[in-house]
Amino acid sequence: MADVFSKEKRSEIMSRVRSKGNRATEEKLKTLFRANGIKGWRRGYRLFGSPDFVFPKERIAVFVDGEFWHGHPTLGQIPETNTEFWVKKIERNKERDLLVNQTLEQKGWIVVRIWQHELKDEKWHEKISNAFRKSEQIKMGK
Repeated sequence: MADVFSKEKRSEIMSRVRSKGNRATEEKLKTLFRANGIKGWRRGYRLFGSPDFVFPKERIAVFVDGEFWHGHPTLGQIPETNTEFWVKKIERNKERDLLVNQTLEQKGWIVVRIWQHELKDEKWHEKISNAFRKSEQIKMGK
């Protein structure tokens, strides 16, 4: 179906749309944390890069990344229309993710990135467990 707005008007409308975050995905991880007795996390914690969850005591920042928006190598598919725009957009997102990771790690944070599809299996739990082990090792001076 043809768009009722001109390309310029549609662009203006879309530029005003602001993200509300990946609430459903964050809620899913919150449910998994609770079901697995994982405590100490905070949401909305003010930290560079705006992590989805932060464990302040352990200095762990958790991001849940959608395959499309963060450019998963096999599951993130570029739309067939406006391809150049989407390639640039996703590349900028990946560059920003890398900057966030590097900045937080330089400040002593452990960064965990969980792909959205990993919430369906135990991969998310493995990543969180590894981060907690690493945090404990850092505290013990290893």
